[in-house]
Amino acid sequence: MEHNEKDSSRKVFVLDTSVILYEHHAFLNFGEHDVVLPITVLEELDTFKKGNETKNFAAREFIRLLDQLSGDRSLADWIPLNGRGKGSIKVVLHQLGSQDTNKIFDTQKNDHYILSAALRVQEDNPDRRVILVSKDINLRIKARALNLPAEDYETGKIKNIQTLSSGKVERTKIDPDLIDELYDKRVIPSNRLFKRRMYGNKYYILKSGVNSILCYHNSAESQLERVDKQQAYGIKPKNAEQAFAMHALLNPHIKLVTIQGVAGTGKTLLALAAALEQKKEYKQIFLARPIVPLSNKDIGYLPGDIKSKLNPYMEPLWDNLKYIQNQWKETDKEYTKITEMVNQEKLVISPLAYIRGRSLSNIIFIVDEAQNLTPHEVKTIITRAGEHTKFIFTGDVHQIDTPYLDAQSNGLSYLIDRVSEHPIYSHVTLEKGERSELANLANDML
Repeated sequence: MEHNEKDSSRKVFVLDTSVILYEHHAFLNFGEHDVVLPITVLEELDTFKKGNETKNFAAREFIRLLDQLSGDRSLADWIPLNGRGKGSIKVVLHQLGSQDTNKIFDTQKNDHYILSAALRVQEDNPDRRVILVSKDINLRIKARALNLPAEDYETGKIKNIQTLSSGKVERTKIDPDLIDELYDKRVIPSNRLFKRRMYGNKYYILKSGVNSILCYHNSAESQLERVDKQQAYGIKPKNAEQAFAMHALLNPHIKLVTIQGVAGTGKTLLALAAALEQKKEYKQIFLARPIVPLSNKDIGYLPGDIKSKLNPYMEPLWDNLKYIQNQWKETDKEYTKITEMVNQEKLVISPLAYIRGRSLSNIIFIVDEAQNLTPHEVKTIITRAGEHTKFIFTGDVHQIDTPYLDAQSNGLSYLIDRVSEHPIYSHVTLEKGERSELANLANDML
């Protein structure tokens, strides 16, 4: 069957640059439908191909995939996508149709060229549904204003953020004898509480009248274990959720931990304190975070050398380290040990881009503000884990600083959703702010 004789039920998806940078093989995920790339997208990707960040990798990988797919064929014609039941792909120019987007919006922008291309495809295919796919919310709104259907790229997106695991369950009306036994023996078989086999490492608050106990379901051993409030490098948990988080962070059998919570709940502080407590067990501690430039400007706009440019982004991490250090006197060995670890690069605070390419064996790796990573970036980081490595991801899935991510599509939400029942993974959501009464007021009332 010729392409122009295809069933009109097959849609045409026009992809924006943001989709390719989010997931470089996105064009393969539209089933039997066809995919169109405005030539402006290729031009924008050309500006992203140099560099060591994930978006640069995505641009290069996409260009290679498209080159392999097309071979010596013209991209101006439909090229079948590899795989049974797949559609085709082509590149189109931003030829003007009946609507000139640059005149409509009174500015010449690449977004408007992409809109022009999509509108022209819509006019050239009146019998088919043409949809612009973009991670850029504003571009989607502009498209709909011009009567062009527009959608977010949904692959990998969490359907309902409200169903995301908190890692904690509260159970009431528990047999008081069970609580007493767990308190005395510290460990009991999980079938004493659950009627069926349970999967996933979760934390429980068990209550019976005035008595209660904190416990952990060890899925690998099918047992309930009593959780005590453990101290780590001078930092003590202030509530049940923090006690659960500290347990997960210090548990040698848990290789992957996620901690989610609003500002001031102690996510990064607990992670760093737990890492310092285990410093003898690992060769290095890495504390990293993605750089999200303000006003979407690259850090090159900032004055000074590279260290000066990065300091504003890394300062919150140094603040947490200083807070832990200041639990001790300057003459105490715990205080001087932190300074010594920083000087000897046993403890390294760095942007994520500077970590890529390094060996990740025998390391505790803390990724702060993980909600600003894409699912692909999170996967890339974890798949580089070597022997005896522990990963800790912290962040607030509702506080996104990256323009093309949201609570449902960011890497932290994706990770919590996908690995919730794995035996080497634990997750805890911190709900109570512990920074100060004033900070709690801001979170709750403003």
